[in-house]
Amino acid sequence: MSMIRDLRAAVRPALRRVPTTGGGGGYDPTRDHSASTAVVDCAVYRDGKRASDHVTPAEAMRRVRGEGGFAWIGLHEPTEQEFAGIAREFGLHPLAVEDAVHAHQRPKLERYDDTLFTVFKTIHYVEHAELTATSEVVETGEVMCFTGEDFIITVRHGGQGSLRALRHRLQEDPQLLAKGPSAVLHAIADQVVDGYIAVADAVQDDIDEVEIDVFSEPSKGSRRGGDAGRIYQLKREVLEFKRAVTPLIRPMQLLSERPMRLVEPDIQKYFRDVADHLARVHEQVVSFDDLLNSILQANLAQASVAQNEDMRKITSWAAIFAVPTMIAGIYGMNFDHMPELHWKYGYPAVMVVTVAICVTIHRGFKRNGWL
Repeated sequence: MSMIRDLRAAVRPALRRVPTTGGGGGYDPTRDHSASTAVVDCAVYRDGKRASDHVTPAEAMRRVRGEGGFAWIGLHEPTEQEFAGIAREFGLHPLAVEDAVHAHQRPKLERYDDTLFTVFKTIHYVEHAELTATSEVVETGEVMCFTGEDFIITVRHGGQGSLRALRHRLQEDPQLLAKGPSAVLHAIADQVVDGYIAVADAVQDDIDEVEIDVFSEPSKGSRRGGDAGRIYQLKREVLEFKRAVTPLIRPMQLLSERPMRLVEPDIQKYFRDVADHLARVHEQVVSFDDLLNSILQANLAQASVAQNEDMRKITSWAAIFAVPTMIAGIYGMNFDHMPELHWKYGYPAVMVVTVAICVTIHRGFKRNGWL
């Protein structure tokens, strides 16, 4: 209990309110110095339309409670101090606040009192001219959502997964946005999963390239077995992809199948489509992992075969050179009485016999594929 009290004390500082002096859209950082560097946008939506600009999170919540609608607050990598006032104003659970601030969470869906806390892993494909053993293929980020009856707070970590375009797109569809915070939650989930699909297609191209290189005939002077490093690197990147996709399956099933008071029934139908797309991506990622395992094993087998071929060639040449070595060793012994030792044609005869034996052995190895 003392730990919980300490956590609650960490989110107590009140929001500072400063009068605004300008117009225009978006969030005015002069209104809330405690969160000015973290809040990307803050607005109130009523009947699917943006009803107010230049408001602090506290003012947005006050207008929602007095006039209806819902507030959407977007933050990027807030610190504990920057998030403290917002957490107190919206009554966010300290454990969820801690997860949102420190990030590095598994995709999940948790309910704290009247708030849903959802974590999504965003995946971005890193373009590269050539896949190497050190290439970064996927880059990850996080989007966390606090969804209540009249508010949604999005916390983004990482340089990818911006929600600015998504906000503008939803503002152009008032009928959907009028369904409340659950519509925004669905749109975020849909954008994240659509990103998975695009990354899966790009990773498929990389795997196809590696597969072609492994099973194609090596060029002259090159050897098989040099692709193991980049195959392993690609496998690690696919594993990172898998860690983002697999844990999200259960939360999407809950959002699409289990009735929830904070999720509109009409929006729940849309979550089923997202869950279906996610299941398809999950199947792709699992197949990527299995395929890379097969490619890696095939590559290692080819490297082993290449080593065996090299050993056969070395053994064949060693056998050929053993013949003149043996003959030279015999006739290098210090004996006075040896056959053909004092014969006029002894040396030419020995050389002819040595060459004939070597040629015969070479032809035999060549015929059997050892050379």
